[in-house]
Amino acid sequence: MGNLFSNSLSKLSGGQAAEGSGKGRGQHGSVKYGFSLVKGKANHPMEDYHVSKFVSHRGRELGLFAIYDGHLGDEVPAYLQKNLFSNILKEGEFLRDPHRSISKAYERTDQAILSHNPDLGRGGSTAVTAILIDGRRLWVANVGDSRAVLSKRGQAIQMSTDHEPNNERGSIETRGGFVSNMPGDVARVNGQLAVSRAFGDKNLKSHLRSDPDIANSDIDANTEILILASDGLWKVMTNQEAVDIAIKIKDPKKAAKQLAVEALNRDSKDDISCIVVRFK
Repeated sequence: MGNLFSNSLSKLSGGQAAEGSGKGRGQHGSVKYGFSLVKGKANHPMEDYHVSKFVSHRGRELGLFAIYDGHLGDEVPAYLQKNLFSNILKEGEFLRDPHRSISKAYERTDQAILSHNPDLGRGGSTAVTAILIDGRRLWVANVGDSRAVLSKRGQAIQMSTDHEPNNERGSIETRGGFVSNMPGDVARVNGQLAVSRAFGDKNLKSHLRSDPDIANSDIDANTEILILASDGLWKVMTNQEAVDIAIKIKDPKKAAKQLAVEALNRDSKDDISCIVVRFK
C-alpha cells in the first residue's frame, strides 16, 4: 500500500502466517475460503493483518473477511483486526441498516485509534472489509488501496474504490494539504503517504479522510468468488486477470496462493496478501 517514503511496509499476519484472525482455509455451509501471503521482494518488515471467519450474530450467520495493510508499524492494523468488526456489530442497527452502521463504526474506530495513546496513531493502515450475511448478501467497505473484486458469470466486478491522492486531490487541498510526486514517482499526500484515506496517520490526519466507500451485492447462483487483496496484487494484475486465475482453482486457499505467487512472478515488490471466498 502507499506508505511514508516507501512503496509499502506490510506485515501480514494470519492463517498460516503469524497473528491473523481466522484460519488459512475454512468452510461454512457451501462457502469456502482461503488465505495466503507471499513476502514481497522489498527488504522491509511485514505489517498486514487479516480476518477470515464466520460468526453468529442475533440469529444470523455472518462471514467476516478483511485485509489491513499497515505502514509505519503494525499497531494500527493489529488494532483494526481486533476491533473493527466488533465495532461494526456493536451498532444496534447493523442488520437493519448495514451501510450506516459500517460508516459509523469506521469513523468511531479511527477516532479511537487517534485518541488511544500517543503512539498508536503515528502509523496507519488501509482496510478492506467484507461481511457476508446468511450467505446471501455481501457488504464491502474500504479505506485506502486494498481492493475487493467479485466474480459473477466469470466477469470481474470491483466492489471497492482505490483511494489514491490524485483522485482526491481536491479534498486534500481543501483540508490544507497538497499532493506531490516527490520523493519518487508516486503521488503522495504532502509528499509522504500514497493513499488519500487511511486509519491512523495522526500527523497527516487533518489532510486525510477515514470515511469508507461502501457497496453491496446479492450473492446468487451466478456468483462464483470474492477476492480481497492488498495493493501488492493489484499493482501488477487487473481485476479480470485475478478472477481468471482464481476461478479455475477449486480450493480457495490454493487459489489465493496462486494469485500471490503470480503477482510475485510479475515483479510485485510489495508483500501480497490475499483472501479468496468461493460461493459454489
